[in-house]
This record gives sequence, C-alpha cells and structure tokens, in this order.
Amino acid sequence: MKGKQYTIRGISEQLDHALREEAARYGKSLNALLIDKLSDSCKLSPERKTNGLEKFAGCMEPDPDFDAAIKEFDRVDAELDDWR
Repeated sequence: MKGKQYTIRGISEQLDHALREEAARYGKSLNALLIDKLSDSCKLSPERKTNGLEKFAGCMEPDPDFDAAIKEFDRVDAELDDWR
C-alpha cells in the first residue's frame, strides 16, 4: 500500500517510551501502531492485510459437549509416557 508520509515533531521522551512499549506489547511496528491509533481516533478502519479468518475470531459459543469430547486428547497413556 502506497500512502502519504508524515513527520511529527515534538514527541516527548515519555510519549515515545509509552508508544514503543505498546507497539512491542502488541508485536507491531511503531508505524503500524500509530496508523491504527490515528485511524481509531478518526473512526476509520485502517487498511490491513488479513488472512480472512478475522471474522471467526471470538465468535465461538461455549460448548460443554465439545469441551468434554476433546478432553480425551489431554490424557497421556501411561505406557506411551515411557518413550523417553
């Protein structure tokens, strides 16, 4: 994506530190974090490269039957545990 470029002056050490810390916490570049923040503040959706699976994130309803069915995969067979 080709876009505009900005230079912002007068960033305090405190703000710089907070922004860089937040970018690291979310695993984003400082540039990506700032674009997200600016887009959010203007109530715009930032253009993002996606894998198409975002629409599924957080949409699964809790299902006790499913949880019980996959619980079996947490069990370790004692005879198989001696392979080490």
